[in-house]
Amino acid sequence: MSSKHALICGISGQDGAYLARHLLEKDYLVTGTSRDAELSSFGNLLRLGIRDRVKTRSMALTDFRSVLQILTETEPDEIYNLAGQTSVGLSFAQPVETLESIAHATLNLLEAVRYIGRPVRVYNAASSECFGETTAEAANEASPFRPRSPYGVAKAAAFWEVANYREAYGLFACSGILANHESSLRPARFVTRKVIATACRIAGGSSEKLTIGETRVRRDWGYAPEYVDAMWRMLQNDRPEDFIIATGESNSLGDFIAAAFEAVGLNWKDHTVQDTTIFRTTDILESRVNPSRAKERLNWEPRTRMRELVHLLVAQEQGRAPL
Repeated sequence: MSSKHALICGISGQDGAYLARHLLEKDYLVTGTSRDAELSSFGNLLRLGIRDRVKTRSMALTDFRSVLQILTETEPDEIYNLAGQTSVGLSFAQPVETLESIAHATLNLLEAVRYIGRPVRVYNAASSECFGETTAEAANEASPFRPRSPYGVAKAAAFWEVANYREAYGLFACSGILANHESSLRPARFVTRKVIATACRIAGGSSEKLTIGETRVRRDWGYAPEYVDAMWRMLQNDRPEDFIIATGESNSLGDFIAAAFEAVGLNWKDHTVQDTTIFRTTDILESRVNPSRAKERLNWEPRTRMRELVHLLVAQEQGRAPL
């Protein structure tokens, strides 16, 4: 029998799948939720070869009764809240759904945990998008939030909900403020996945062009499987604390694209077209965060920086490296 039972809300996504694999390797019993588990293909779990080792349940985080029922029936020791709308770009087109699936959903989860009264530890997925535009000085855990997208606003609201329930009710609840973390499990609409896939197709003989928006934006890119380890470490801590999880290194999207095409032996400028219609009016040009607290208190630090990440993703796209 496993010593711990983890409930992963949003197990079908990139982070949920990698976290499930990580916890299974630590002999956890893992249950994952989806809004409709009977219809979901759980493709990422299949790709990682762990689908038959994970129990799945239907749960709608925006429905309090649904949340309460699943928590009562499964009795988890740890809950990882990774569910909700995950795309910054899509949040501008679907702001209400974004707020409901993140802020409203997180509140339901926290209230259900408070109501059942069991000693459950809760991890919540926050985002460096909460900080908005940063300066040359990287944001830390004490920096103010100035989100510039509906996604960032929703994540900021959920972050403060977690802090409030921790302080008001003594819940072991914490948020990981994660910078961009990528993998081959990302959906095609994410720019990093789009860049890698397109570069590989062009290298394979496709005559298409990569259509891109603003290439000056700077982000902190890491490798998702490493970041789920930080999530787990946060819930093994003696007390609940919020942590920034990142590499501490920011690069421009142009640098990311150049590295992708370089990895397949091409010059990116020969194969890209800029489209100003996909620029965001309130996009963050500079996102820089400081993960030193996670290194000091969680003994966690990333192994993969942007250029190593790009080469790994290209190798995975071409079938030369495992997921």
